[in-house]
Amino acid sequence: MEKPSRRTKVSEELKRLKEELNAEQAKSREYLDRLKYLQADFENYRKRVEREFQEVTQRSNEKLIVNLLNVIDDLERAIETGRTTVNANALLEGVEMTRKKLYTILEQEGFVKIEAYGKPFDPNVHEILAKVPTKNYDEGIVIEEVRKGFMFKGKVIRPSIVKIACKYEGGE
Repeated sequence: MEKPSRRTKVSEELKRLKEELNAEQAKSREYLDRLKYLQADFENYRKRVEREFQEVTQRSNEKLIVNLLNVIDDLERAIETGRTTVNANALLEGVEMTRKKLYTILEQEGFVKIEAYGKPFDPNVHEILAKVPTKNYDEGIVIEEVRKGFMFKGKVIRPSIVKIACKYEGGE
């Protein structure tokens, strides 16, 4: 039996390496094709989710607007009543009921008033307008709310502007 020559060995090795390279190139093309399909699928998914999100947002906005239209109707009735009545108490009562309805609608959406009066000052939800020396309240207690503050779904969207009590150091 004849020993294979070095050239034959190199030729066989080269042939084997070419076959492995072709197999790896085929795998690479298959992976690239899969990746392209996945990218296209993901892009379609992203667009669908975005479209669905916009639809949900629009439906939510429509619901809120329809509820607010009822408040507008009540305000228009109050204005008409104000033009024709001499009973200021009835008008005031109607406006207060309308305000209550508005707050109820907004609370259903996650909008709430920040309670400030009589509470300890909280820099996360209050802004100090003034410190008022007083003996009637403990230091740091909100004694007047100058402007109401509001939160929306747990986030402060407008802090309360308040006056707080500070230590009274005046004479008797």
